[in-house]
Amino acid sequence: MQLSPSAHIDTFCRDNLPPGDQWPELRFDLPELRYPDRLNCGEALLDATVARLGPDRPCLLTPTGTWTYGDLLRRANQAAQVFTADFGLVPGNRVLLRGPNNPWLVAAWFGVLKAGGVAVTTMPLLRSREITALTDLTRPDLAVCDHRFADELATAVPGLPTVLYGGTELPDGAGDDLASRCAARSGSFQAVATAADDVALLAPTSGTTGKPKATMHFHRDLLAINDTFGRHVLAASPDDVFAGTPPLGFTFGLGGLVVFPFSLGACSLLLERVTPGELADAIAEHAVTALFTAPTMYRALLATGKTGALTGLRRCVSAGEHLPAAVWEDFHRATGVKIIDGIGATELLHIFISAAGDAIRPGATGVAVPGYEAAVFGDDGKPAPDGTAGHLAVKGPTGCRYLADERQRNYVVDGWNLTGDTYIRDADGYYWYQARTDDMIITAGYNIAGPEVEQVLLGHPDVLEAGVVGAPDPERGTIIKAYVVLRDGVAGSPAKAAELQAFTKQEIAPYKYPREIEFLAALPRTESGKVQRYRLRQLAATQR
Repeated sequence: MQLSPSAHIDTFCRDNLPPGDQWPELRFDLPELRYPDRLNCGEALLDATVARLGPDRPCLLTPTGTWTYGDLLRRANQAAQVFTADFGLVPGNRVLLRGPNNPWLVAAWFGVLKAGGVAVTTMPLLRSREITALTDLTRPDLAVCDHRFADELATAVPGLPTVLYGGTELPDGAGDDLASRCAARSGSFQAVATAADDVALLAPTSGTTGKPKATMHFHRDLLAINDTFGRHVLAASPDDVFAGTPPLGFTFGLGGLVVFPFSLGACSLLLERVTPGELADAIAEHAVTALFTAPTMYRALLATGKTGALTGLRRCVSAGEHLPAAVWEDFHRATGVKIIDGIGATELLHIFISAAGDAIRPGATGVAVPGYEAAVFGDDGKPAPDGTAGHLAVKGPTGCRYLADERQRNYVVDGWNLTGDTYIRDADGYYWYQARTDDMIITAGYNIAGPEVEQVLLGHPDVLEAGVVGAPDPERGTIIKAYVVLRDGVAGSPAKAAELQAFTKQEIAPYKYPREIEFLAALPRTESGKVQRYRLRQLAATQR
Protein backbone atom coordinates (compact mmCIF):
# COMPACT_ATOMS: atom_id res chain seq x y z
CA MET A 1 0.00 0.00 0.00
CA GLN A 2 1.54 3.29 -1.15
CA LEU A 3 -0.32 6.53 -0.40
CA SER A 4 0.18 9.72 -2.38
CA PRO A 5 1.71 12.75 -0.65
CA SER A 6 -1.08 14.25 1.43
CA ALA A 7 -2.28 17.85 1.30
CA HIS A 8 -3.50 17.57 4.89
CA ILE A 9 -1.72 19.79 7.38
CA ASP A 10 -3.72 18.14 10.17
CA THR A 11 -2.63 14.51 9.84
CA PHE A 12 -5.26 13.02 12.18
CA CYS A 13 -6.96 10.94 9.47
CA ARG A 14 -3.84 9.46 7.93
CA ASP A 15 -2.43 8.83 11.39
CA ASN A 16 -5.52 6.74 12.22
CA LEU A 17 -5.89 4.70 9.05
CA PRO A 18 -5.80 0.94 9.65
CA PRO A 19 -2.44 -0.76 9.15
CA GLY A 20 -1.87 -1.68 5.53
CA ASP A 21 -2.20 -5.41 6.16
CA GLN A 22 -5.78 -4.83 7.41
CA TRP A 23 -6.96 -2.99 4.30
CA PRO A 24 -9.33 -4.62 1.84
CA GLU A 25 -7.99 -5.45 -1.59
CA LEU A 26 -8.94 -2.52 -3.82
CA ARG A 27 -9.85 -3.17 -7.45
CA PHE A 28 -9.64 -0.57 -10.25
CA ASP A 29 -10.38 -2.82 -13.20
CA LEU A 30 -12.56 -0.36 -15.14
CA PRO A 31 -10.74 2.38 -17.10
CA GLU A 32 -13.04 5.04 -15.62
CA LEU A 33 -11.73 4.16 -12.14
CA ARG A 34 -8.22 5.41 -12.87
CA TYR A 35 -7.96 8.80 -11.22
CA PRO A 36 -5.19 11.41 -11.11
CA ASP A 37 -3.00 11.57 -8.01
CA ARG A 38 -4.31 15.05 -7.11
CA LEU A 39 -8.09 15.17 -6.87
CA ASN A 40 -10.59 17.23 -4.88
CA CYS A 41 -14.00 15.61 -5.21
CA GLY A 42 -15.78 18.85 -4.29
CA GLU A 43 -14.16 20.53 -7.27
CA ALA A 44 -14.76 17.51 -9.51
CA LEU A 45 -18.47 17.28 -8.68
CA LEU A 46 -19.29 20.99 -8.65
CA ASP A 47 -16.73 23.26 -10.37
CA ALA A 48 -16.21 20.83 -13.25
CA THR A 49 -19.95 20.50 -13.81
CA VAL A 50 -20.39 24.29 -13.88
CA ALA A 51 -17.47 24.62 -16.28
CA ARG A 52 -18.98 21.99 -18.56
CA LEU A 53 -22.66 22.99 -18.50
CA GLY A 54 -22.74 26.56 -17.23
CA PRO A 55 -23.97 28.14 -13.96
CA ASP A 56 -27.64 28.61 -14.79
CA ARG A 57 -28.89 25.02 -14.63
CA PRO A 58 -31.25 24.24 -11.72
CA CYS A 59 -29.32 22.40 -9.05
CA LEU A 60 -31.17 22.26 -5.74
CA LEU A 61 -34.95 22.41 -5.48
CA THR A 62 -36.93 22.84 -2.28
CA PRO A 63 -40.66 23.39 -1.73
CA THR A 64 -39.90 27.12 -1.43
CA GLY A 65 -37.21 27.89 -3.98
CA THR A 66 -34.42 26.91 -6.37
CA TRP A 67 -30.63 27.22 -6.34
CA THR A 68 -28.77 27.06 -9.63
CA TYR A 69 -25.37 25.45 -9.99
CA GLY A 70 -23.92 28.94 -9.95
CA ASP A 71 -25.71 29.69 -6.67
CA LEU A 72 -24.36 26.54 -5.05
CA LEU A 73 -20.83 27.10 -6.33
CA ARG A 74 -20.77 30.67 -5.04
CA ARG A 75 -22.12 29.71 -1.62
CA ALA A 76 -19.84 26.68 -1.31
CA ASN A 77 -16.85 28.91 -2.09
CA GLN A 78 -18.08 31.52 0.38
CA ALA A 79 -18.49 28.79 3.01
CA ALA A 80 -14.92 27.62 2.35
CA GLN A 81 -13.75 31.22 2.84
CA VAL A 82 -15.69 31.45 6.11
CA PHE A 83 -14.33 28.17 7.43
CA THR A 84 -10.71 29.04 6.64
CA ALA A 85 -10.66 32.78 7.41
CA ASP A 86 -13.13 33.02 10.30
CA PHE A 87 -12.46 29.68 11.99
CA GLY A 88 -8.90 28.86 10.94
CA LEU A 89 -9.79 25.59 9.20
CA VAL A 90 -6.74 23.89 7.70
CA PRO A 91 -6.66 20.87 5.38
CA GLY A 92 -7.30 17.70 7.36
CA ASN A 93 -9.44 19.34 10.07
CA ARG A 94 -12.74 17.57 10.68
CA VAL A 95 -16.05 19.46 10.42
CA LEU A 96 -19.22 18.08 11.97
CA LEU A 97 -22.28 18.80 9.80
CA ARG A 98 -25.67 18.59 11.51
CA GLY A 99 -28.99 19.32 9.90
CA PRO A 100 -31.79 17.96 7.73
CA ASN A 101 -31.59 17.79 3.95
CA ASN A 102 -31.51 21.41 2.76
CA PRO A 103 -29.36 23.57 0.43
CA TRP A 104 -27.17 25.11 3.12
CA LEU A 105 -26.13 21.67 4.37
CA VAL A 106 -25.04 20.82 0.81
CA ALA A 107 -23.19 24.13 0.45
CA ALA A 108 -21.39 23.53 3.75
CA TRP A 109 -20.45 19.99 2.68
CA PHE A 110 -18.88 21.27 -0.53
CA GLY A 111 -17.22 24.13 1.33
CA VAL A 112 -15.55 21.71 3.73
CA LEU A 113 -14.25 19.48 0.93
CA LYS A 114 -13.01 22.36 -1.23
CA ALA A 115 -11.11 23.73 1.78
CA GLY A 116 -9.42 20.35 2.20
CA GLY A 117 -11.40 19.54 5.34
CA VAL A 118 -12.97 16.23 6.26
CA ALA A 119 -16.77 16.13 6.42
CA VAL A 120 -18.47 14.28 9.28
CA THR A 121 -22.15 14.43 8.35
CA THR A 122 -24.45 13.17 11.10
CA MET A 123 -28.06 12.12 11.31
CA PRO A 124 -29.88 15.26 12.52
CA LEU A 125 -31.96 13.37 15.10
CA LEU A 126 -28.98 12.12 17.11
CA ARG A 127 -29.20 12.97 20.81
CA SER A 128 -26.44 14.47 22.91
CA ARG A 129 -25.09 11.16 24.21
CA GLU A 130 -24.78 9.86 20.64
CA ILE A 131 -23.14 13.08 19.45
CA THR A 132 -20.67 12.91 22.34
CA ALA A 133 -19.64 9.37 21.39
CA LEU A 134 -19.18 10.40 17.76
CA THR A 135 -17.17 13.53 18.52
CA ASP A 136 -14.98 11.61 20.95
CA LEU A 137 -14.12 9.36 18.01
CA THR A 138 -13.76 11.89 15.17
CA ARG A 139 -12.48 14.91 17.15
CA PRO A 140 -14.01 17.66 15.00
CA ASP A 141 -12.47 21.14 14.97
CA LEU A 142 -15.65 22.91 13.86
CA ALA A 143 -19.39 22.26 13.62
CA VAL A 144 -21.89 23.60 11.10
CA CYS A 145 -25.39 23.17 12.46
CA ASP A 146 -28.97 23.99 11.51
CA HIS A 147 -30.21 26.35 14.23
CA ARG A 148 -33.12 24.01 15.02
CA PHE A 149 -30.72 21.25 16.06
CA ALA A 150 -28.21 23.32 18.01
CA ASP A 151 -29.30 22.56 21.58
CA GLU A 152 -28.35 18.88 21.58
CA LEU A 153 -25.01 19.74 19.98
CA ALA A 154 -24.24 22.42 22.56
CA THR A 155 -25.09 19.99 25.35
CA ALA A 156 -22.90 17.27 23.88
CA VAL A 157 -19.84 19.35 22.97
CA PRO A 158 -20.09 22.73 24.71
CA GLY A 159 -16.66 23.95 23.67
CA LEU A 160 -16.83 23.09 19.98
CA PRO A 161 -16.69 26.17 17.68
CA THR A 162 -20.02 26.21 15.85
CA VAL A 163 -21.56 28.24 13.05
CA LEU A 164 -25.33 28.05 12.69
CA TYR A 165 -27.43 28.35 9.57
CA GLY A 166 -31.09 28.51 8.64
CA GLY A 167 -32.25 31.10 11.17
CA THR A 168 -33.22 34.69 10.52
CA GLU A 169 -30.67 36.05 8.07
CA LEU A 170 -29.60 39.65 8.72
CA PRO A 171 -28.90 41.97 5.78
CA ASP A 172 -25.47 42.87 4.44
CA GLY A 173 -23.59 40.27 6.41
CA ALA A 174 -24.58 41.87 9.71
CA GLY A 175 -25.10 38.59 11.57
CA ASP A 176 -22.83 35.72 12.57
CA ASP A 177 -24.87 32.89 11.04
CA LEU A 178 -23.41 31.09 8.03
CA ALA A 179 -25.54 32.88 5.43
CA SER A 180 -24.63 36.31 6.78
CA ARG A 181 -20.95 35.43 7.01
CA CYS A 182 -21.05 34.11 3.44
CA ALA A 183 -22.71 37.29 2.19
CA ALA A 184 -19.61 39.22 3.22
CA ARG A 185 -17.29 36.97 1.19
CA SER A 186 -16.35 37.19 -2.48
CA GLY A 187 -17.22 33.64 -3.48
CA SER A 188 -13.85 33.13 -5.14
CA PHE A 189 -11.95 30.16 -3.73
CA GLN A 190 -9.34 27.84 -5.19
CA ALA A 191 -9.98 24.28 -4.04
CA VAL A 192 -7.15 22.66 -2.10
CA ALA A 193 -5.25 20.19 -4.28
CA THR A 194 -5.91 17.19 -2.09
CA ALA A 195 -4.56 13.78 -2.95
CA ALA A 196 -7.01 11.34 -4.48
CA ASP A 197 -6.39 9.17 -1.42
CA ASP A 198 -6.73 11.94 1.17
CA VAL A 199 -9.70 11.30 3.44
CA ALA A 200 -12.73 13.36 2.36
CA LEU A 201 -15.33 12.11 4.82
CA LEU A 202 -15.72 10.11 7.98
CA ALA A 203 -18.97 8.24 7.52
CA PRO A 204 -20.47 7.24 10.89
CA THR A 205 -22.04 3.83 11.35
CA SER A 206 -23.18 2.01 14.50
CA GLY A 207 -21.61 -1.23 15.58
CA THR A 208 -23.60 -4.12 16.95
CA THR A 209 -22.71 -2.92 20.46
CA GLY A 210 -23.96 0.60 19.75
CA LYS A 211 -20.40 1.95 19.92
CA PRO A 212 -20.04 4.14 16.81
CA LYS A 213 -17.54 3.51 14.07
CA ALA A 214 -16.41 5.90 11.36
CA THR A 215 -15.45 4.66 7.92
CA MET A 216 -12.75 6.70 6.20
CA HIS A 217 -13.48 7.44 2.53
CA PHE A 218 -11.12 9.12 0.11
CA HIS A 219 -11.81 11.83 -2.46
CA ARG A 220 -11.59 9.25 -5.23
CA ASP A 221 -14.18 7.06 -3.49
CA LEU A 222 -16.88 9.69 -4.05
CA LEU A 223 -16.21 9.51 -7.78
CA ALA A 224 -15.87 5.72 -7.78
CA ILE A 225 -19.44 5.12 -6.63
CA ASN A 226 -20.64 7.21 -9.55
CA ASP A 227 -18.35 5.45 -12.02
CA THR A 228 -19.66 2.05 -10.91
CA PHE A 229 -23.27 2.02 -9.74
CA GLY A 230 -24.10 5.49 -11.08
CA ARG A 231 -22.76 4.92 -14.58
CA HIS A 232 -23.49 1.23 -15.12
CA VAL A 233 -26.71 0.59 -13.18
CA LEU A 234 -28.51 3.86 -12.48
CA ALA A 235 -27.72 5.29 -15.94
CA ALA A 236 -29.36 8.65 -15.22
CA SER A 237 -29.22 11.75 -17.44
CA PRO A 238 -28.66 15.50 -16.95
CA ASP A 239 -32.41 16.03 -17.40
CA ASP A 240 -33.35 13.83 -14.44
CA VAL A 241 -34.78 15.29 -11.26
CA PHE A 242 -33.65 13.34 -8.19
CA ALA A 243 -35.47 13.06 -4.86
CA GLY A 244 -35.39 10.78 -1.85
CA THR A 245 -35.94 10.33 1.85
CA PRO A 246 -32.54 9.23 3.22
CA PRO A 247 -30.60 11.89 5.15
CA LEU A 248 -27.35 13.14 3.64
CA GLY A 249 -25.65 11.72 6.74
CA PHE A 250 -26.60 8.28 5.36
CA THR A 251 -24.28 7.49 2.44
CA PHE A 252 -27.25 6.11 0.48
CA GLY A 253 -28.69 9.64 0.59
CA LEU A 254 -25.35 11.31 -0.14
CA GLY A 255 -24.99 9.29 -3.32
CA GLY A 256 -28.59 9.59 -4.46
CA LEU A 257 -29.10 13.28 -3.73
CA VAL A 258 -25.63 14.77 -4.29
CA VAL A 259 -23.01 12.60 -5.98
CA PHE A 260 -25.09 11.04 -8.78
CA PRO A 261 -27.10 14.11 -9.83
CA PHE A 262 -24.22 16.60 -9.56
CA SER A 263 -21.83 14.45 -11.57
CA LEU A 264 -24.33 14.78 -14.42
CA GLY A 265 -25.57 18.33 -13.99
CA ALA A 266 -29.01 17.09 -12.95
CA CYS A 267 -31.00 18.66 -10.13
CA SER A 268 -32.00 17.34 -6.74
CA LEU A 269 -35.18 17.98 -4.77
CA LEU A 270 -34.39 18.24 -1.06
CA LEU A 271 -37.20 17.40 1.34
CA GLU A 272 -36.50 17.72 5.04
CA ARG A 273 -39.22 15.38 6.23
CA VAL A 274 -42.32 14.16 4.42
CA THR A 275 -45.18 11.74 4.84
CA PRO A 276 -45.76 9.23 2.04
CA GLY A 277 -48.63 11.34 0.75
CA GLU A 278 -46.52 14.49 0.78
CA LEU A 279 -43.73 12.68 -1.03
CA ALA A 280 -46.13 11.53 -3.75
CA ASP A 281 -47.39 15.09 -4.17
CA ALA A 282 -43.83 16.46 -4.34
CA ILE A 283 -42.86 13.89 -6.97
CA ALA A 284 -45.72 15.06 -9.17
CA GLU A 285 -45.26 18.79 -8.50
CA HIS A 286 -41.53 18.83 -9.24
CA ALA A 287 -41.58 16.23 -12.03
CA VAL A 288 -39.22 13.89 -10.17
CA THR A 289 -37.81 11.12 -12.34
CA ALA A 290 -35.30 9.40 -10.02
CA LEU A 291 -36.29 8.34 -6.50
CA PHE A 292 -34.07 6.94 -3.72
CA THR A 293 -35.81 5.48 -0.67
CA ALA A 294 -36.29 2.33 1.41
CA PRO A 295 -38.72 -0.54 0.72
CA THR A 296 -40.92 0.72 3.55
CA MET A 297 -41.56 3.97 1.70
CA TYR A 298 -42.30 2.24 -1.61
CA ARG A 299 -44.91 0.19 0.21
CA ALA A 300 -46.27 3.31 1.89
CA LEU A 301 -46.46 5.23 -1.40
CA LEU A 302 -48.72 2.54 -2.81
CA ALA A 303 -50.93 2.74 0.27
CA THR A 304 -51.58 6.47 -0.29
CA GLY A 305 -53.68 5.74 -3.34
CA LYS A 306 -51.71 8.41 -5.21
CA THR A 307 -49.98 6.15 -7.70
CA GLY A 308 -51.04 8.52 -10.48
CA ALA A 309 -48.56 11.02 -9.05
CA LEU A 310 -45.72 8.54 -9.62
CA THR A 311 -46.09 8.02 -13.36
CA GLY A 312 -43.20 10.36 -14.21
CA LEU A 313 -40.68 8.25 -12.33
CA ARG A 314 -38.04 6.64 -14.53
CA ARG A 315 -35.52 5.30 -12.01
CA CYS A 316 -36.43 4.09 -8.52
CA VAL A 317 -33.68 2.79 -6.25
CA SER A 318 -34.25 0.82 -3.07
CA ALA A 319 -31.61 0.10 -0.43
CA GLY A 320 -31.15 0.04 3.33
CA GLU A 321 -33.02 -3.23 3.76
CA HIS A 322 -34.22 -6.15 1.66
CA LEU A 323 -36.84 -5.36 -0.99
CA PRO A 324 -39.51 -8.09 -0.90
CA ALA A 325 -40.59 -9.46 -4.27
CA ALA A 326 -44.22 -8.65 -3.45
CA VAL A 327 -43.43 -4.95 -2.99
CA TRP A 328 -41.49 -4.92 -6.28
CA GLU A 329 -44.38 -6.58 -8.11
CA ASP A 330 -47.03 -4.32 -6.59
CA PHE A 331 -45.08 -1.17 -7.42
CA HIS A 332 -44.38 -2.31 -10.96
CA ARG A 333 -48.02 -3.19 -11.49
CA ALA A 334 -49.19 0.21 -10.23
CA THR A 335 -46.58 2.44 -11.90
CA GLY A 336 -44.80 0.47 -14.61
CA VAL A 337 -41.49 1.21 -12.87
CA LYS A 338 -39.01 -1.59 -12.18
CA ILE A 339 -37.43 -0.77 -8.82
CA ILE A 340 -33.65 -1.10 -8.78
CA ASP A 341 -32.85 -2.99 -5.59
CA GLY A 342 -29.35 -2.86 -4.17
CA ILE A 343 -27.23 -3.67 -1.19
CA GLY A 344 -24.62 -1.19 -0.07
CA ALA A 345 -22.80 -0.48 3.16
CA THR A 346 -21.36 2.59 4.81
CA GLU A 347 -18.08 0.66 4.87
CA LEU A 348 -18.05 0.55 1.04
CA LEU A 349 -19.84 3.90 0.68
CA HIS A 350 -22.67 2.83 -1.64
CA ILE A 351 -24.30 0.00 -3.62
CA PHE A 352 -22.17 -2.91 -4.86
CA ILE A 353 -24.78 -5.53 -5.82
CA SER A 354 -27.76 -4.54 -7.95
CA ALA A 355 -29.51 -4.89 -11.30
CA ALA A 356 -31.64 -2.65 -13.50
CA GLY A 357 -34.23 -2.97 -16.25
CA ASP A 358 -34.80 -6.39 -17.77
CA ALA A 359 -31.87 -7.79 -15.77
CA ILE A 360 -33.89 -7.47 -12.54
CA ARG A 361 -35.16 -10.66 -10.93
CA PRO A 362 -37.77 -9.69 -8.32
CA GLY A 363 -36.72 -10.90 -4.88
CA ALA A 364 -33.03 -11.05 -5.79
CA THR A 365 -30.74 -8.17 -4.87
CA GLY A 366 -28.96 -8.54 -8.21
CA VAL A 367 -25.45 -9.22 -9.44
CA ALA A 368 -22.12 -7.61 -8.62
CA VAL A 369 -22.04 -4.04 -9.90
CA PRO A 370 -19.37 -3.52 -12.61
CA GLY A 371 -16.13 -2.69 -10.81
CA TYR A 372 -16.97 -4.97 -7.86
CA GLU A 373 -16.52 -8.66 -7.19
CA ALA A 374 -18.73 -10.59 -4.78
CA ALA A 375 -18.64 -14.07 -3.28
CA VAL A 376 -20.36 -16.19 -0.64
CA PHE A 377 -18.20 -17.95 1.94
CA GLY A 378 -19.05 -20.70 4.39
CA ASP A 379 -18.21 -20.67 8.09
CA ASP A 380 -14.94 -22.41 7.19
CA GLY A 381 -13.82 -19.41 5.14
CA LYS A 382 -14.07 -21.31 1.86
CA PRO A 383 -16.35 -20.42 -1.09
CA ALA A 384 -19.82 -21.82 -0.60
CA PRO A 385 -21.39 -23.76 -3.48
CA ASP A 386 -24.08 -21.91 -5.44
CA GLY A 387 -27.43 -22.39 -3.75
CA THR A 388 -25.86 -22.58 -0.28
CA ALA A 389 -26.27 -19.82 2.28
CA GLY A 390 -23.11 -18.16 3.51
CA HIS A 391 -21.38 -14.88 4.34
CA LEU A 392 -21.43 -12.16 1.69
CA ALA A 393 -17.96 -10.86 0.78
CA VAL A 394 -17.10 -8.01 -1.58
CA LYS A 395 -14.08 -6.36 -3.25
CA GLY A 396 -13.98 -3.26 -5.40
CA PRO A 397 -12.64 0.30 -5.72
CA THR A 398 -14.06 1.21 -2.31
CA GLY A 399 -13.72 -0.66 0.96
CA CYS A 400 -13.71 -0.57 4.71
CA ARG A 401 -11.16 1.55 6.54
CA TYR A 402 -12.36 2.15 10.08
CA LEU A 403 -10.98 5.08 12.02
CA ALA A 404 -8.75 3.62 14.77
CA ASP A 405 -11.02 0.64 15.44
CA GLU A 406 -10.08 -2.96 16.20
CA ARG A 407 -13.29 -4.10 14.48
CA GLN A 408 -11.42 -3.56 11.20
CA ARG A 409 -9.99 -7.07 11.68
CA ASN A 410 -13.49 -8.55 11.66
CA TYR A 411 -14.84 -6.64 8.69
CA VAL A 412 -11.87 -7.19 6.38
CA VAL A 413 -10.58 -10.75 6.11
CA ASP A 414 -8.07 -11.87 3.49
CA GLY A 415 -8.74 -8.73 1.47
CA TRP A 416 -12.52 -9.22 1.38
CA ASN A 417 -15.09 -6.93 2.99
CA LEU A 418 -17.44 -9.13 5.03
CA THR A 419 -20.72 -7.24 5.14
CA GLY A 420 -22.43 -9.15 7.94
CA ASP A 421 -25.18 -10.42 5.61
CA THR A 422 -26.13 -13.98 4.80
CA TYR A 423 -26.75 -14.55 1.08
CA ILE A 424 -27.26 -17.31 -1.44
CA ARG A 425 -25.76 -16.96 -4.92
CA ASP A 426 -27.53 -18.83 -7.68
CA ALA A 427 -25.98 -20.43 -10.75
CA ASP A 428 -26.52 -17.25 -12.80
CA GLY A 429 -24.58 -15.08 -10.36
CA TYR A 430 -27.63 -13.47 -8.73
CA TYR A 431 -27.48 -12.84 -4.99
CA TRP A 432 -30.48 -13.58 -2.77
CA TYR A 433 -30.66 -12.03 0.68
CA GLN A 434 -31.34 -14.32 3.65
CA ALA A 435 -30.67 -12.41 6.89
CA ARG A 436 -28.22 -10.32 8.89
CA THR A 437 -25.57 -12.39 10.61
CA ASP A 438 -25.03 -10.09 13.58
CA ASP A 439 -27.17 -8.21 16.05
CA MET A 440 -27.81 -5.27 13.73
CA ILE A 441 -31.48 -4.65 13.05
CA ILE A 442 -32.40 -3.08 9.71
CA THR A 443 -35.73 -1.27 9.83
CA ALA A 444 -37.13 1.33 7.43
CA GLY A 445 -33.68 1.70 5.90
CA TYR A 446 -31.86 2.41 9.18
CA ASN A 447 -29.23 0.20 10.79
CA ILE A 448 -29.94 0.02 14.51
CA ALA A 449 -27.89 -1.83 17.08
CA GLY A 450 -30.12 -3.80 19.44
CA PRO A 451 -27.66 -3.57 22.37
CA GLU A 452 -27.66 0.23 22.10
CA VAL A 453 -31.44 0.32 22.62
CA GLU A 454 -31.06 -2.16 25.46
CA GLN A 455 -28.59 0.11 27.22
CA VAL A 456 -31.02 3.00 27.07
CA LEU A 457 -33.90 0.92 28.43
CA LEU A 458 -31.69 -0.27 31.26
CA GLY A 459 -31.23 3.37 32.23
CA HIS A 460 -34.88 3.57 33.24
CA PRO A 461 -35.29 3.01 36.98
CA ASP A 462 -38.07 0.44 36.50
CA VAL A 463 -36.19 -1.78 34.02
CA LEU A 464 -34.25 -4.74 35.36
CA GLU A 465 -33.38 -6.49 32.10
CA ALA A 466 -33.91 -5.78 28.41
CA GLY A 467 -33.41 -7.72 25.20
CA VAL A 468 -33.97 -6.02 21.84
CA VAL A 469 -34.40 -7.81 18.51
CA GLY A 470 -35.94 -7.29 15.11
CA ALA A 471 -39.49 -8.56 14.70
CA PRO A 472 -41.14 -9.18 11.33
CA ASP A 473 -43.80 -6.64 10.42
CA PRO A 474 -46.07 -6.64 7.35
CA GLU A 475 -45.80 -2.87 6.84
CA ARG A 476 -42.19 -1.99 7.76
CA GLY A 477 -40.54 -5.33 7.04
CA THR A 478 -38.85 -5.34 10.44
CA ILE A 479 -39.51 -3.35 13.61
CA ILE A 480 -37.61 -2.91 16.84
CA LYS A 481 -39.10 -5.06 19.60
CA ALA A 482 -37.99 -5.00 23.22
CA TYR A 483 -38.48 -7.74 25.77
CA VAL A 484 -38.33 -6.15 29.20
CA VAL A 485 -38.12 -7.47 32.75
CA LEU A 486 -39.35 -4.90 35.28
CA ARG A 487 -38.16 -4.54 38.85
CA ASP A 488 -40.22 -6.10 41.61
CA GLY A 489 -43.40 -4.25 42.38
CA VAL A 490 -43.77 -2.64 38.94
CA ALA A 491 -46.45 -4.07 36.68
CA GLY A 492 -46.20 -4.25 32.94
CA SER A 493 -49.00 -2.46 31.12
CA PRO A 494 -49.66 -0.51 27.92
CA ALA A 495 -49.07 2.69 29.89
CA LYS A 496 -45.69 1.45 31.12
CA ALA A 497 -44.74 0.41 27.57
CA ALA A 498 -45.62 3.90 26.31
CA GLU A 499 -43.56 5.42 29.12
CA LEU A 500 -40.52 3.35 28.14
CA GLN A 501 -40.96 4.26 24.48
CA ALA A 502 -41.07 7.97 25.32
CA PHE A 503 -38.01 7.55 27.55
CA THR A 504 -36.08 5.93 24.72
CA LYS A 505 -36.98 8.72 22.28
CA GLN A 506 -35.58 11.26 24.71
CA GLU A 507 -32.26 9.45 25.04
CA ILE A 508 -31.44 8.41 21.47
CA ALA A 509 -32.67 9.19 17.96
CA PRO A 510 -36.45 8.65 17.84
CA TYR A 511 -36.26 6.21 14.92
CA LYS A 512 -34.46 3.76 17.25
CA TYR A 513 -37.29 3.42 19.76
CA PRO A 514 -38.94 0.00 20.22
CA ARG A 515 -42.28 0.00 18.44
CA GLU A 516 -43.34 -2.99 20.50
CA ILE A 517 -42.53 -3.80 24.11
CA GLU A 518 -43.40 -7.11 25.76
CA PHE A 519 -42.88 -7.76 29.45
CA LEU A 520 -41.35 -11.06 30.58
CA ALA A 521 -40.60 -12.54 33.96
CA ALA A 522 -37.03 -13.31 32.82
CA LEU A 523 -34.94 -13.26 29.66
CA PRO A 524 -33.61 -16.52 28.20
CA ARG A 525 -29.93 -16.84 29.05
CA THR A 526 -27.09 -19.29 28.59
CA GLU A 527 -25.46 -20.99 31.56
CA SER A 528 -22.79 -18.30 31.48
CA GLY A 529 -25.45 -15.60 31.74
CA LYS A 530 -25.51 -14.32 28.15
CA VAL A 531 -28.89 -13.30 26.75
CA GLN A 532 -29.99 -15.75 24.06
CA ARG A 533 -31.18 -13.23 21.48
CA TYR A 534 -31.82 -15.96 18.94
CA ARG A 535 -34.57 -17.27 21.23
CA LEU A 536 -36.05 -13.79 21.44
CA ARG A 537 -36.00 -13.56 17.65
CA GLN A 538 -37.73 -16.93 17.44
CA LEU A 539 -40.34 -15.72 19.92
CA ALA A 540 -40.89 -12.52 17.95
CA ALA A 541 -41.31 -14.48 14.73
CA THR A 542 -43.93 -16.81 16.19
CA GLN A 543 -46.00 -13.92 17.55
CA ARG A 544 -46.68 -12.24 14.19
